[in-house]
Amino acid sequence: MRRLLVVEDDAAIRDGIVELLRRNGYAAAAVTNFADVAAQVLDAAPDLLLLDLNLPGVDGGFVCREIRAKSQVPIIAVTSRDTDMDELVTLSAGADDFVTKPYNNQVLLARIASLLKRSYGEGVAASARISVRGVTLDAARCEVTHDGRTAELTKNELRILALLMRSAGQVVSRQRIQEELWESDDFVDDNTLTVNVSHLRQTLARIGVEGFIGTRRGLGYIVE
Repeated sequence: MRRLLVVEDDAAIRDGIVELLRRNGYAAAAVTNFADVAAQVLDAAPDLLLLDLNLPGVDGGFVCREIRAKSQVPIIAVTSRDTDMDELVTLSAGADDFVTKPYNNQVLLARIASLLKRSYGEGVAASARISVRGVTLDAARCEVTHDGRTAELTKNELRILALLMRSAGQVVSRQRIQEELWESDDFVDDNTLTVNVSHLRQTLARIGVEGFIGTRRGLGYIVE
C-alpha cells in the first residue's frame, strides 16, 4: 500500500484529502505542524507528497526546493494559485504536477495514480481496495464483499461501483458515469446505464447490501 503525505494548513481541506485517499486504498497521513516542513517530509519518507503552496510562515515553493534537494519523492502541488506563471515557478521548484483548487476529487485521484505509475511503474489505481459503510471493493479481483459474503462483478459493474464509492457522499452525474464506462457519452443509449445500475444493485443485494446506491432524479447516483 502506497504511503501518501498531505501538507495543507486548512484543516477541513486536509482532513477531506486524507479521508479521500484512505477510501481509495492509500495509507495517508498529514503534517499539522508547519515548523520545518521539509524535515518532517524527509523523515516521513512518503511515496508521494501533496503539497499546498500557501503555508503559514513559509512558502510552499521554498519547501518544495528543500525537499527536492535531498529527495526524489513525487510531489503534486495542490494550491489556489492558478496562473501559468505560478505553475511554471512551482514545476521549476521541483514539483512533478500542479492541481488548482477547487479541484474535482476524481481528477486529483487520477493525477495521483498517474504520477505513482510514472514514478514506480505500477498500476496503482487498479489494485486499490475501497471500503465504504462495510462494503469493500477489490478492483484487482473484480469482487465486492460485505459481512463475509462476496460477489463477482462484471467489468461495467466494477467501473460504476468504483466511481461511486470513490465519490461517496457526492452525487455522480449520469454523464460522468457514461464517460467512465465508454469514454464518451456520444454513443450511449441512456437506458443502457439504467440497466447496468439495476444489475449492479441486484449483485449487491445478493450479498445483503440494500439501498447502497441512491438515485437523485435529474442528477445521477450517490453512495451515501
